[in-house]
Amino acid sequence: MVYINELPENILLELFIHIPALQLLHNCRLVCRLWRDLIDVVSLWKRKCLREGFLTKDWCEPVEDWKVFYILCSLQRNLLRNPCAEENLRSWRIDSNGGDHWKVEKLPGNCGTSFPDTKVKKYFVTSFGMCLKSQMVDLKAEGYWDELMDTFRPDIVVKDWVAPRADCGCTYHLRVQLASADYIVLASFEPPPVTFQQWNDAKWQEISHTFSDYPPGVRYILFQHGGKDTQFWQGWYGPRVTNSSIIISHRTAKNPPPARTLREDTVVIGRRRRTSGSNTHEGTLRQELWQRLKR
Repeated sequence: MVYINELPENILLELFIHIPALQLLHNCRLVCRLWRDLIDVVSLWKRKCLREGFLTKDWCEPVEDWKVFYILCSLQRNLLRNPCAEENLRSWRIDSNGGDHWKVEKLPGNCGTSFPDTKVKKYFVTSFGMCLKSQMVDLKAEGYWDELMDTFRPDIVVKDWVAPRADCGCTYHLRVQLASADYIVLASFEPPPVTFQQWNDAKWQEISHTFSDYPPGVRYILFQHGGKDTQFWQGWYGPRVTNSSIIISHRTAKNPPPARTLREDTVVIGRRRRTSGSNTHEGTLRQELWQRLKR
């Protein structure tokens, strides 16, 4: 009989590569000192990244911590729900609904142009009164625990796509804020309103911003956008928006603490289920946070 710990270390490493990261960190790493040391080996996480397709063999970008890199890549996705209007206005909070209100239309729309990505089929459109809608992202509910955000502070990449109608001018607004658990705005991106003149080319334009080296303590992200037309025409002649995204990158702060190790009992790999907000106290706090951030 051969005990598993009698196997050569390279064989054990090969076995660990095929075990999900959650089991490695929560269970396997606690078995014994040998397993702990092997699971902490850089080459293990590097090979897991290759196996999952997170990097190519000719990768040359420096990585400070391969375990953290793997975890961030595993979690990476668009944190905004229903970004392309496939579910009408579901998941969006309507903050302002002026004129004839928000509406969903199919691309390219009247006096419009095709979207660069053919997978995008619909867009949200505003009216002659101010139309604003928003989403609040709870980072902990999405699997980004406090220590990960505070110690490594991964880049937060925000993108939005906007286009005017060719026959009508409009004004587009965007606000993105990073907030703490106690409603403090720690970083903000709110460019001046963008005005499109009447008789334009109606092309879609990408608006983007990356939050880097932001202060520790980020727990929520507020994304709000919208606008109105400048001609005050009845109907839906304001800016069109779609394909919005908030993505937390694998890139971390330039100088994260080099000796810091993630606590195994806090690591969560994959998407965590969102709560429904049925808890009255939690719902009240989120409502207060939303109102404070929108001011």
